[in-house]
This record gives sequence, structure tokens and C-alpha cells, in this order.
Amino acid sequence: MLQKNIKMKKINYKKYILSLIMIIAVTFAFASDGPPDPGGDPAVGEDPLGGGAPIGGGTFILIALGAAYGGKKIYDYRKKEEEE
Repeated sequence: MLQKNIKMKKINYKKYILSLIMIIAVTFAFASDGPPDPGGDPAVGEDPLGGGAPIGGGTFILIALGAAYGGKKIYDYRKKEEEE
């Protein structure tokens, strides 16, 4: 009984230390300033934020891969239903 009590105290001690570390980390995270303003006003003729990088090609690839994955899952599900 005494060993079990000591073991529980060690576990609780570790929980308290971990909680304290997490609270301190969150406090410092909220205390820091945000990133600097990147600037770039497109209305004035400056480069837009992000440098005008195109994202269209990657988006279409991700959509196509997601549709193919979904189609494969449906195909496998229907094949499994036919076997049963």
C-alpha cells in the first residue's frame, strides 16, 4: 500500500511540473510580438502580399488526387459488398 502511494505521488508531481511548463510556454507565446508587416499594397502598384505566387496548379492537382482516392475507396467498398 505504501509503495502504491509513493508511486501516485511521483506521477502527480510529474503532472504538476508538466502543467507548469505548459503554462509558462503559453504565457511566452502570447507575450511575444507578431511578425513584422510585410507591406505591399496592390492598390498603389506594389507587389501583393506573398509576391503573387500562383497557387492554381497545385490546387487542381490536390483536387484530382482527392477525387481519385475517393473513387478508389468507393470502388473497393462496392466490390466488398458484392463479395458478401
